[in-house]
Amino acid sequence: MRETEMKQVLQKAEVLIEALPYIQKFNRKIIVVKYGGSAMSNEELQENVIKDVTLLKLVGFKPIIVHGGGKEISRWVGKVGKEAQFVNGLRVTDDETMEIAEMVLSRVNKHLVTMVQGLGVKAVGVSGKDGGLLTVEKKYADGQDIGYVGEVTQVNPKLLFDLLEKDFLPIVAPIGLDEKFQTYNINADDAACAIAKAVNAQKLAFLTDIEGLYKDINDKSTFISRLTVSQAAQLMEDGLIGGGMLPKLSNCISAIRNGVNRVHILDGRIAHCLLLEIFTNHGIGTAIILDEEGESL
Repeated sequence: MRETEMKQVLQKAEVLIEALPYIQKFNRKIIVVKYGGSAMSNEELQENVIKDVTLLKLVGFKPIIVHGGGKEISRWVGKVGKEAQFVNGLRVTDDETMEIAEMVLSRVNKHLVTMVQGLGVKAVGVSGKDGGLLTVEKKYADGQDIGYVGEVTQVNPKLLFDLLEKDFLPIVAPIGLDEKFQTYNINADDAACAIAKAVNAQKLAFLTDIEGLYKDINDKSTFISRLTVSQAAQLMEDGLIGGGMLPKLSNCISAIRNGVNRVHILDGRIAHCLLLEIFTNHGIGTAIILDEEGESL
């Protein structure tokens, strides 16, 4: 074997050895992956994400995927001659838009199931309507009625536990029912956070369209690879976090404070970002941790 080939083989071995303690630590632990953003609209990235989650399953993790589909929903809304409207990042959802959203999310859900099963892992696609998984109430945006947008009020995780026990990989579409059995669209971040809390997940990973958190978004040198819940709350209080990251970070804080061990914000546009974050010593995104694990920014 040539020297260069030997070096490549040894590098692969080193990667596997680096991953070993993480595989041991999280064996049989639940990890919730919120999958959305550009990683869903690019076929190659989509395949990479599904391969990552499938590998997690095969090495002993218990992954649950909660997916979005916002860009695809907007595309189909446009096809029927409507214009997508948003208030504070939430989709204004009338009867027709709700029907389109459920159709699109169901289609996305079964596509992801097909991809996972194509890699040799059993998967089951469900929505929050199945088994009473997600109960919601109407969500308002600064007091404004935005239609059939739901706020999760209760999670019944029995269906997910049953699927995990039977060695299935659950894939969840963010649709729920209120107490009168009206269908509502749910922000996928909110759904993932609620599910992660209910199943007492060891990890919750958000795949996003940014690298992670910055103290100053305009200064790449201020990237934060790790911060505690208290530090995250302080960033919000100081007004250093804005836009779509504000509700996402709020969800992260809520998850940690309600039993999730660690939350990761990752750039889903980077190939195999999940594996790089979970199985390497330094990771590539932002990890939010318990205060007692803390270290300074």
